[in-house]
Amino acid sequence: MLRFLTAGESHGPGLVTIVEGLPRGLQFDPDGLQAELERRRAGYGRGARMSIEADELEVLGGVRHGTTLGSPVSVLIRNTEWPKWEKVMSPTGGEAGNEVTRPRPGHADLAGMLKYDTDDARDVLERASARETAARTVAGYLARLMLASCDIEILSHVVAIGDVRSSAGVPGPEDAKRIEQDPVRCLDPVASAAMRALIDEAKESKDTLGGIVEIVAHGAPIGLGSHVHYDRRLDYLLAGAVMSIPAIKGVEIGDGFETAMRPGSEAHDEILRTDGVLTRATNRAGGIEGGMSNGQTILVRAAMKPISTLMRPLRTVDMTTGEPDQAVRERSDVCAVPAAAVVGEQMVAFVLASEVSRKFGGDTVGDLQTAVTAYRKRLAERTGG
Repeated sequence: MLRFLTAGESHGPGLVTIVEGLPRGLQFDPDGLQAELERRRAGYGRGARMSIEADELEVLGGVRHGTTLGSPVSVLIRNTEWPKWEKVMSPTGGEAGNEVTRPRPGHADLAGMLKYDTDDARDVLERASARETAARTVAGYLARLMLASCDIEILSHVVAIGDVRSSAGVPGPEDAKRIEQDPVRCLDPVASAAMRALIDEAKESKDTLGGIVEIVAHGAPIGLGSHVHYDRRLDYLLAGAVMSIPAIKGVEIGDGFETAMRPGSEAHDEILRTDGVLTRATNRAGGIEGGMSNGQTILVRAAMKPISTLMRPLRTVDMTTGEPDQAVRERSDVCAVPAAAVVGEQMVAFVLASEVSRKFGGDTVGDLQTAVTAYRKRLAERTGG
């Protein structure tokens, strides 16, 4: 089984990721990981911090001469702004300074301050920051290497920003380049232009925007996940992983909420045999039935709320004085929906890689591929595919 752990604060010395359970033999490319981190920072509507941050990588263990060893992989992402924050965030005593006593609505600030009995929200917000998703990107990149060895590919696109929706269908692997070239990672050029105009309007009015993203997994074999326990169900695992991304407030698999409004006769994916091959008439279930992948494209949609840090601050209360005030302002994005799509990819990739590992095992990439190939062959004999 795969698992990962991250540590570090937004303005601390750096972020650390440890990934355990990877097979020996994955080809680790620091430039490939750097490219994934750059994708997370990109997107129309990002703030100035994205141009200031630089993700400096150091592999601490688990990789030798560009190949995973089968032992835990550990990667450090250094914070290039650490010298500016060393006094504020120092782990070795002294007066912190730059305290945040006015909690921001929509953030972890107030709940965390009360939970941990502190008047300084910085003790909470530094870890709650979406900066932590850079560390998750390390885990996602490694998971994607493992999935690629089994012919499973993950991509994402933006479905909506604000009230502007894309009319594009589900993207295939051949669409990945076009998605990456678009400033908001939208396949519909008309919607993309409207989304950018909306972001410009929000920036002018010192507001923020949310939206909807879709993560797509091609090539997942039938039978990942399980029906036997709640915590083995693939849709449970995917929904929890994607919901854990900061600012995500809703997740659906396939048609999700739309299917809830349909009659049963129009809600399910009929099973057909076409030219001797088992097929489906539709994919309303998003590739998952009964907690298991069913061989169709896996579709996960996530709704991201507008970013909570506004340049036009919301009302709050100063926790030291008890008086009404305005929320603290820090550097923020106008819209981070395109970046959320990339982080969603990483979380979906890790869940699927973990389930591949659980089902097929293998201490080496070769062992894993042999097991997956044999299983796919058996499925093909049963389904005619």
